Amino acid sequence: MKIEIPNYGEFKIENLAFDFNGTLATGGEVPEKVIKKLNSLTTNFKVYILTADTFGTVREMVNELDIEVAIIEKGDGTNFKRDFIQKIGNNETIAIGNGNNDRLMLEEAAIGIALIGNEGAAIKTILNSDLVLNNIFDVFQLLEEPERLIASLRK
Repeated sequence: MKIEIPNYGEFKIENLAFDFNGTLATGGEVPEKVIKKLNSLTTNFKVYILTADTFGTVREMVNELDIEVAIIEKGDGTNFKRDFIQKIGNNETIAIGNGNNDRLMLEEAAIGIALIGNEGAAIKTILNSDLVLNNIFDVFQLLEEPERLIASLRK
């Protein structure tokens, strides 16, 4: 997706990086409607899920989709996520998350979206994002209609 945001930047977005719990899932469960939307995104983007997989459900939830899952082993999830964004190409990535360990991932990405959702969003994550949205379906709409993203971020 090529997107030019006046006085903000020009981007060629190839990757979408999602946090799992609090962003796509609640309590480790992903609604079927979210899975269908994720599947449709794989047509135009390389989709990644970065998670500590607290509930142990991520692989089961997306096992039939063309999505790469990166499990954070023990240690510093914040730096893991930031480093992952750098590895896949921060200038070609939109990152979406809500937790405190998502803050550097959102800051590092070309466009970082903080998601409030049912679990809320950490204030440092909000401050490190380019945009704050209420729920995952708002994110999906922005990706389907990038003009909305332009309207929100233009200077």
